[in-house]
Amino acid sequence: MSVALVTLGCARNEVDSEELAGRLAADGFRLVPDAADADTVVVNTCGFVDAAKKDSVDTLLAASDLKETGRAQAVVAVGCLAERYGDELARSLPEADAVLGFDDYPDISARLRAIVAGEQHQPHVPRDRRTLLPLAPADRATTTADPVPRRRLESGPMAPLKLASGCDRRCTFCAIPRFRGSFVSRRPNDLLTEARWLAGEGVRELFLVSENSTSYGKDLGDLRLLETMLPELAAVEGIDRVRVSYLQPAEIRPGLVETIASTPGVAAYYDLSFQHASADVLRRMRRFGDPESFLGLLSEIRTYAPEAGVRSNVIVGFPGETEDDLETLCEFLVAARMDVTGVFGYSDEDGTEAATYDGKLDDDEIRARVEHVSALVEELTSQRAEERVGETVEVLVEDDAGPVPVGRAALQGPEVDGTTSLEDAVGLSVGDLAEAVVVASDGVDLVARPTGGQRR
Repeated sequence: MSVALVTLGCARNEVDSEELAGRLAADGFRLVPDAADADTVVVNTCGFVDAAKKDSVDTLLAASDLKETGRAQAVVAVGCLAERYGDELARSLPEADAVLGFDDYPDISARLRAIVAGEQHQPHVPRDRRTLLPLAPADRATTTADPVPRRRLESGPMAPLKLASGCDRRCTFCAIPRFRGSFVSRRPNDLLTEARWLAGEGVRELFLVSENSTSYGKDLGDLRLLETMLPELAAVEGIDRVRVSYLQPAEIRPGLVETIASTPGVAAYYDLSFQHASADVLRRMRRFGDPESFLGLLSEIRTYAPEAGVRSNVIVGFPGETEDDLETLCEFLVAARMDVTGVFGYSDEDGTEAATYDGKLDDDEIRARVEHVSALVEELTSQRAEERVGETVEVLVEDDAGPVPVGRAALQGPEVDGTTSLEDAVGLSVGDLAEAVVVASDGVDLVARPTGGQRR
């Protein structure tokens, strides 16, 4: 039986899909890249914000059309939207033949065979997955299940490596902990084993992903375990670059800042989840910080690594956000000089504390504020890219099919941080690492010219 996995959302979902693919392949399923050629289509959905939910539903509907126009016998929803809404999603979307939750993953092969055979799957009733583990990390079990087999679905030189799953924070705008559960670190040996396997698959950059990478190790009794693991991962034969995602500013430690900046093979790249800069708004979000502390952190980073890449996300229009709060955010963004900033308008999320707050701004006002901050960010990030002209960067080539090779420098994360085009490049192909000097910029994207130094 053939199966196609369609993955939406973040890099954590990509890992989940590859783990599902590994289970299915081990149980005799034939993996195909095109949903139109599959007997079964599995859509790994995203349930983070309204736009992602709509995209997930639209993808499921499009996949269901293949039952009329292609060979598909069943369309199955998995992932965050499926886990978060369970039986409610099944009732509202009969076009999907089944909705499977995270607890179905270990038995995914049996589930799919039963669904194709015409058996009715009883969808789960969603629950707060944080209740599945003790809230206190010290009380959690210190053993993990056997490593899940993984089958790569992409062939590029970068691959995500999941550090942990879940989150223990209680941000008032975020529903992720409810459906992803409490924070659980993966064992160091499992990470190293998977890193070596990825290197054997041709991967040269590891992208470490989790809901909160700064928490890695706290449930294993060592809150500084990430500082220990980064040099070990970077030393894996075949791996040339290790990149860490999603760092919580309130939890980041001076030792971690230094380790990221100074460890050979680790990208001087800081994905900092600021979300806002106004202390009042951050308190209502149940987060911590202010412009002074955030700018102090950025100053510390640039003391260790002046050319470090920095990205963040901010939420605009949070309940109770005043004009002064918005101005505080804008002034911070001007001073921060970040390479990339994602700007999101606030929207209520089911089951979150912020959804119950007073002081909601109307949709038109939120839209206007998003447009204002987005325009400022576009100008600031373009200026920051221009400042990069003259810097020497090392570019991992990811596309050699166009007029010039295109890849990413250490300061650029996958998919969302821009790219670097290599002018006058000769003989470079996907997977090569090329030293180059930045000669121009186009928005957040860079243009660089190779110096002749490269590794294959």
